[in-house]
Amino acid sequence: MIMYSNNKIDLSNSRSPHSFGNKLYRVVWACVWLLLFRPSPKIFHFWRRALLRIFGAEIGKKVNIHPSVRIWAPVNLVMKDFSCLASGVDCYCVDKITIGEHATVSQYCYLCAATHDYEHVEMPLISAPIKIGTQAWVTACVFIGPGVEIGEGAVVGATSTVVKNIPPWSVAVGNPAKVIKKREIMRGE
Repeated sequence: MIMYSNNKIDLSNSRSPHSFGNKLYRVVWACVWLLLFRPSPKIFHFWRRALLRIFGAEIGKKVNIHPSVRIWAPVNLVMKDFSCLASGVDCYCVDKITIGEHATVSQYCYLCAATHDYEHVEMPLISAPIKIGTQAWVTACVFIGPGVEIGEGAVVGATSTVVKNIPPWSVAVGNPAKVIKKREIMRGE
């Protein structure tokens, strides 16, 4: 029940949208993360890949996942071959988060696949998948909101806030992120 008092909303009695099974899964995962994932040496990518697979993540070959990465629900994480989640990345994967082949999410990024409908009195949870395309690079401290797709080969500049799709092979920066140019790869001699 939602109570109103002096034009304030009281959500103290509202129910969680997550089942008991979902909550139990996340508690067990949190314990495994704390005891086995987080303290693992940085070079033990194979170990962290194995733990995530046990908890339902789809993890490709030679994926790099740093020990300080936070993952809300591994069952909603897909990482393709040679992709990377760097130090301090937080994956709030209430919905599916997909990282494409050879894509990198740099340190301290926040991938947020859910929000709340603040215009509804009960503020229900709204989730939408995030997709980071093949060969894309999300640089340091970027926020990516629910339902966003970063196109193949795109680059998102440091500290940007991405709330709309970024087209393939473009460079986007800012808050909110806007495309500033095309990404062109120079071939070495």
